[in-house]
Amino acid sequence: MSGYYLSILEGAALTVGVSLASLVVSVALGLLGAAAKLSGRPLLVGGATVYTTLIRGVPELVLMLLVFYGGTIGLIHLLETLGLDPNVDIDPFTAGVLTIGFIYGAYMAETFRGAILSIPKGQTEAARAFGMGPVRTFWRIVLPQMVRYALPGFTNNWLVLIKTTALVSLIGLHEMTYRAKQASAATREPFVYLLFAAALFLAYTSVSLWVLRKVNARYSLGTKKVQL
Repeated sequence: MSGYYLSILEGAALTVGVSLASLVVSVALGLLGAAAKLSGRPLLVGGATVYTTLIRGVPELVLMLLVFYGGTIGLIHLLETLGLDPNVDIDPFTAGVLTIGFIYGAYMAETFRGAILSIPKGQTEAARAFGMGPVRTFWRIVLPQMVRYALPGFTNNWLVLIKTTALVSLIGLHEMTYRAKQASAATREPFVYLLFAAALFLAYTSVSLWVLRKVNARYSLGTKKVQL
């Protein structure tokens, strides 16, 4: 196999790592954002609303550059204020993961909020009547049902997140798309290597869909099956 293909495969492994790590960050932020919006506290609701509205209303490319460069400048100013050395070297992998996770946390927040609102309120009231605390009610009653309602929207967000990893090359991370572009420029055969990268993306998303269909089937037992 050509060295260029091997290089693209190495980039594909990096793409998988970035997307999975970004998913963890986005899910965590999504749960926090959904909880804030459903808290009923004006300050939390307002902050979460500004976050989700801003992120969903600005193109991802612009956001990635703003979050990366703006975050770097903000960190330098903070270190200077604290009297510390402002010379920081941000790892491109960490920067890419945090940036993508921050962006898609807003989409996940709306997905989770809608899923929680779809659960009949009487079920959480019944759990409290049986003496369950808020944490236990969430893990035993809300979360299992929320997964089923959230999966369609979660799947769409996840698939778009995977494709968004192609943008991290702008902040210095040499993932699959970047390496395919470099191979195309070196050999002047763009279609060969870009189509190879496209096939790898398609394989990744196809496996993701298969896994999520299995999860959907597991959490839809006893209910009408919903196709993702």
